[in-house]
Amino acid sequence: MDVNRRGIGGRYEELAAAYLKEQGFQVIEQNYHCRMGEIDLIAREHEYLVFVEVKYRENQKGGGPLAAVNYRKQRRISRVARYYLVTKLHTVDIPCRFDVVGITPDGIEHLRAAFDYKE
Repeated sequence: MDVNRRGIGGRYEELAAAYLKEQGFQVIEQNYHCRMGEIDLIAREHEYLVFVEVKYRENQKGGGPLAAVNYRKQRRISRVARYYLVTKLHTVDIPCRFDVVGITPDGIEHLRAAFDYKE
């Protein structure tokens, strides 16, 4: 990914993190990378550890930002989440959730429990 796109993506991840904090989330990690891939945000909401994918789209064509998290992306995020749980927390026995934050020029949409863990 070129530096310009990474910088743009980082700005939207910051915007999403600020939004989640306003909603009462505790953001633990931003732009978490490992050998399995990356997750944009990792946060806590009550008893849940929440893995968040952030998507920006200029418009709603093709279903907009929330529709951009396809099965393949869900599977990659799931694998990174499992890796994070095993290496950082040394357990997989905690309640987790996968959310998507979609950002458009019209605003922010947060979809809780956007998808289930994909093997």
